[in-house]
Amino acid sequence: MPMTVVVTRSVEGRYRGFLASTMLEVSPGVYVSPDLSKGVRERIWSVLARWHGSLGRGRIVMFYRDTSVSGDLQLRHLGHPPKRIWDADGVLLVGRILPGAPTPPTDASLSQWGDENLPF
Repeated sequence: MPMTVVVTRSVEGRYRGFLASTMLEVSPGVYVSPDLSKGVRERIWSVLARWHGSLGRGRIVMFYRDTSVSGDLQLRHLGHPPKRIWDADGVLLVGRILPGAPTPPTDASLSQWGDENLPF
């Protein structure tokens, strides 16, 4: 069970109460849990996504270790601007997805794209 971190920004108070009931708030808007199971993590994310879908305000980012993805780090986000993690020859890069910019498949590395086609 890997450590899970959730960061919130400009969200309603219900998010704080819900996240504080399941995770430790180490700083305003930053929640951590050292041993959150996958099932609990998925349930937390589904509640956050449902609330964000109806309220549509603020930003939420969740990240945790996931050995099935490039760089062993899974990143989920709600709100704008959306971000994506790219593997650049073993170095993880986080970039914003710009409207109209081409986006690589999730399993593509930046070295396959070439400098002129980078989406950030």
